[in-house]
Amino acid sequence: MSSSDRSQAVDVQETKTYEVRTYGCQMNVHDSERLSGLLEGAGYVRAPKDADGDADVVVFNTCAVRENADNRLYGNLGRLAPMKTKRPGMQIAVGGCLAQKDRDTIVKRAPWVDVVFGTHNIGKLPVLLERARVQEEAQVEIAESLEAFPSTLPTRRESAYAAWVSISVGCNNTCTFCIVPALRGKEKDRRTGDILAEIEALVGEGVSEITLLGQNVNAYGSDIGDREAFSKLLRACGAIEGLERVRFTSPHPRDFTDDVIAAMAETPNVMPQLHMPMQSGSDTVLKAMRRSYRQERYLGIIDKVRAAIPHAAITTDIIVGFPGETDEDFEQTLHAIREARFAQAFTFQYSKRPGTPAATMEGQIPKEVVQARYERLVALQEEISWDENKKQVGRTLELMVAEGEGRKDGATHRLSGRAPDNRLVHFTKPDADVRPGDVVTVEITYAAPHHLLAEGATLNVRRTRAGDAWEKRNAAAAAKPAGVMLGLPKIGAPEPLPVAVGNGCGSA
Repeated sequence: MSSSDRSQAVDVQETKTYEVRTYGCQMNVHDSERLSGLLEGAGYVRAPKDADGDADVVVFNTCAVRENADNRLYGNLGRLAPMKTKRPGMQIAVGGCLAQKDRDTIVKRAPWVDVVFGTHNIGKLPVLLERARVQEEAQVEIAESLEAFPSTLPTRRESAYAAWVSISVGCNNTCTFCIVPALRGKEKDRRTGDILAEIEALVGEGVSEITLLGQNVNAYGSDIGDREAFSKLLRACGAIEGLERVRFTSPHPRDFTDDVIAAMAETPNVMPQLHMPMQSGSDTVLKAMRRSYRQERYLGIIDKVRAAIPHAAITTDIIVGFPGETDEDFEQTLHAIREARFAQAFTFQYSKRPGTPAATMEGQIPKEVVQARYERLVALQEEISWDENKKQVGRTLELMVAEGEGRKDGATHRLSGRAPDNRLVHFTKPDADVRPGDVVTVEITYAAPHHLLAEGATLNVRRTRAGDAWEKRNAAAAAKPAGVMLGLPKIGAPEPLPVAVGNGCGSA
């Protein structure tokens, strides 16, 4: 065996694999990109997508918003226990909101877990894994406040053409249904210069779309004493050459001021899309939720947005069955939905979370009542979504070609992309070579409730630097020898749609 062969054999032997499983909101997804970056910086390589726990390190990045979050975590941990017994040296780590909340409970219920870390100290993961290995005992470390802004950590981004960019962490609201402020802490804003520098660096690497991210994204500036800081940030993004699309999520109606609407309308690369949680259409329920607006104020914001941006697609979050919600309260929510004409709504049945004021409120709604209301609401929103999508038929749209969004694309000989307003469009595969991140022009021919079709010939294909970045990343991945510790380029981010929004993280 030659010296080079022996060297490669050593690399293969010493390489350790990792898998990160993510639950919850956009913030968790972006945190998982950082966890992956930290692990790859420590010499780990990503396990194949079908590894299903067959990795040297399995990390659970958890959410505490939904009632079944605990059961989901412990069920998955239980399935890994026998695998860990058969695989000496395997380590399991649990982080995120549920880890911040439950702390020592996780190791007590699942003593085979090696590391538990919180939302404020994700940068400690590699150190904690090594300490657990050396000391041969579980390491539980939960910081009570943010140690460093997460964006200073290395990141393994999931996309070559679109990226999350955090502008703040934490939340200053006190919504009675939400446990997130207790787990993520008070709002802390990044310096505007640091945000813009990160965006410019991403664009330099080929990214053409960014999503500004914060638990209460349009409250940006409250930490630095500038109420118009968010609208100024949007306008500054408009001056970055090569940045084609800017989105943000999730804003709070309380902080949705006229200067933000003007910035959206007047900045060409800010997309005509708004995801703004309503949660309920009943003033009584909104008051019980400690939401600082009422139905009239919410619908007034939508009217202003549509007046300034006629083709804007507006989406929302709605909770059904909040404690004390009467039939009349629910009817008010249905009324608000009819008035708002949402392109899509993420609807949730109220989920009781220990530690929140709503969990102990009187008037908890029976499950069967909540289910019946939920089904009525979903049926109404499906009807509206379909009607709104039908209005797109005949329009000519520019789509950014997406990766992995059309599950049937292979069978239908189509590709998929996102319109400026974030609607998902499946289009006929053109003769020209098209890559994720490239831009195509199509005419919409058919509408369904959750997607559009462009069944005719593609009108134009524009190859982009984002497509070049995607091609470069995939060429590098294909050329990488198995087992050799090479990181992927740190460019891109997840798809722009909210990953999971609702009564908690990411839903303001």
